[in-house]
Amino acid sequence: MTEFVATPVIAPAPGRVHLLRRLLRNPLAVIASTYLLIVAFVAVFGSFLAPHDPGAASLDLILAPPAPGHWLGADSAGRDVLSRLLVATQISIGAALVALIVALVAGVVGGLLAGYYGGFFDTVSSWLTSIVMALPAIIVLLAARAALGPSVWFSMAIFGVLLAPAFFRLVYASVSAVRHELYVDAARVSGLSDARIIARHILTVVRAPIIIQCAVVLGIAIAVQSGLEFLGLGDLSVPTWGSMLNDGFAMIYRAPILMLWPSLAIAVTTMALVLVSNAARDELERSAPRRRRRSAVVPPPGTTAPRADARTAEDAAALLDIHELHVGYDQDDGGVTEVVSGVTLRIGTGEVHGLIGESGSGKTQTAFSVLGLLPAGGRVTAGSIRFGGVDVTHASEKEYRSIRGRRIGYIPQEPMSNLDGAFTIGDHLVEPMRVMLGLSRKDATERALSLLERVGIPQPSRTFRAYPHQVSGGMAQRVLIAGAVSCDPELLIADEPTTALDVTVQAEVLDLLRDLQEERHLGVLLVTHNFGVVADLCDRVSVMQSGRIVETGSVSEIFHAPQHDYTKRLLSTILEGGAPRAPLMVAGEVS
Repeated sequence: MTEFVATPVIAPAPGRVHLLRRLLRNPLAVIASTYLLIVAFVAVFGSFLAPHDPGAASLDLILAPPAPGHWLGADSAGRDVLSRLLVATQISIGAALVALIVALVAGVVGGLLAGYYGGFFDTVSSWLTSIVMALPAIIVLLAARAALGPSVWFSMAIFGVLLAPAFFRLVYASVSAVRHELYVDAARVSGLSDARIIARHILTVVRAPIIIQCAVVLGIAIAVQSGLEFLGLGDLSVPTWGSMLNDGFAMIYRAPILMLWPSLAIAVTTMALVLVSNAARDELERSAPRRRRRSAVVPPPGTTAPRADARTAEDAAALLDIHELHVGYDQDDGGVTEVVSGVTLRIGTGEVHGLIGESGSGKTQTAFSVLGLLPAGGRVTAGSIRFGGVDVTHASEKEYRSIRGRRIGYIPQEPMSNLDGAFTIGDHLVEPMRVMLGLSRKDATERALSLLERVGIPQPSRTFRAYPHQVSGGMAQRVLIAGAVSCDPELLIADEPTTALDVTVQAEVLDLLRDLQEERHLGVLLVTHNFGVVADLCDRVSVMQSGRIVETGSVSEIFHAPQHDYTKRLLSTILEGGAPRAPLMVAGEVS
């Protein structure tokens, strides 16, 4: 009896509306943002807007009440309060921005590098962060004032260093969670450098949390800076919100209104920052994509007749030559766990070579060894890998970047996980071509649209502008195939390219792979556990068990005259001698 397996298929989530549009629908966010825009305008043009010289004193105006010409009154030295408030906005906001910029540069850059690379830099960065967090901020700022003088700019720069751990911890946690995601590996396979991957794929993950954190940190910087000035620890000759608050407090019994204006500026600005950050956080959480799952009925793999035009590797030019390859993972006790043992594999130009075996047999580890993408702790312990006649066994990352994407293409098994949801389909295709082929954006876009049309995607322009969650799994796989061949590679490594797709889409993708291989005369290493895929596409096949290749031969030889017991057992689990089933009937159709 034929068994059917329910395979989960991810349905596309609804499209995201731009964050700014959603914020405009939030009344509190609109009011707070409008106020902050006014503050920003004053911070830039405050000195030009001031009706009087903020430092000009007048004995006739000492503690003068609000009146025409001096709309907010005058302070204890007869200086115009409105003029001082406008100029103080420039200095207070500017000093807070200094703290924010220092914290951003130190925290975000450190968090990105430590989270992405790990290792020694991670250890040192985390240690320094812990030390900075343990320092009492007020004591450090008082010591800095004693050493450097009452400069608000120096004080805020030092305070920015003390605020950096807030960004470091946020970025580090987010980057550590995604650095091993499949779309990051896919970007590396496309030939993108670490700097581009960090800037375009990793940074986008923490972009929204960073923006929200900026609003919070800016409010903290304003409050702390104003507090220091209020306590008289700053330069009282420079107008700031804190120094105006200090002057008003000294006159609280004679002119209490002097405390009102700086207090309102500090309180309303920090409240507006908190409201905007909270609104942005709420909208981002509300718009997080939710994936629905439905069951699709997928029959077990079958086989087709072997290809009549099968060829041997010896008949073709050598393209990939793996000899006695051993791959191991370092253990904490100093030992090495070997996952690939003595694999020898040869693929000729234009040959499709299948690598088949159970899950955990070492197929993907072998493929990743060729790509130079073994996970952390993994390494080639013995043997050699030659590509195009060049030994790449221990090639550097820089050398691999000139190979991956340009000369070796890669098709992963989970299309939705290998596309970065922060970028459109067009971005995924255009960027590697601009980097690897040196094309202009216009030429790369035209080439990408042509590839989308070639891989059978209807309305290529619409798909080009779509985000990954707006396309189906089958279309996403076609996009990845287009990306894999976009830079005209010589070798294509396809790792279970149809596993996550339903049976109908599987057949379409296999037809597409076959056509592209024949058109471009590609060498293909096809990693699979499906003998039906092997029979449909491959010239030769290697059977892998427990990290070793137990049998290699043409597809016809393996199917009709298997030699190894393991190969025979694999074939016996999928082949049945009964008559083939009838075609599936559509509901209401009469046979």
